[in-house]
Amino acid sequence: MIYLLDTHTLIWCIIDPDKLSKLALEIIENQENTILVSAISFWEISLKYSLGKINLHGVSPDEFSKLSIDMGFESINLSTAEAANYHQLNANWHKDPFDKMLIWQAVKRNISLISKDENVAKYSSIGLKVVW
Repeated sequence: MIYLLDTHTLIWCIIDPDKLSKLALEIIENQENTILVSAISFWEISLKYSLGKINLHGVSPDEFSKLSIDMGFESINLSTAEAANYHQLNANWHKDPFDKMLIWQAVKRNISLISKDENVAKYSSIGLKVVW
């Protein structure tokens, strides 16, 4: 199966895997699954780091791309279609624009999002598949 990591899930994979749920860890470690990381997550990490909003415990935002590749994850970009039709995301349970774009990517690509965020889980009513 194919899964997209929420940004906090990516951070925990690299910095603190003990924060991952048993199911999330099983999915991520299963070599039969494809684990995707969006360029949006790298942007979010870099921005929030520069604003002092996240502590990466000595890991630079610049390192996350390589570290995610080293873990066997695949990077994806935001497509022009996803950006252009983002306005169709009518649900608004989340204020974080990064999370909302990850939600939209997962919905449009029909893939599951690995996220602990309870607000993200509310988007299941519009077709988002969330696992934790």
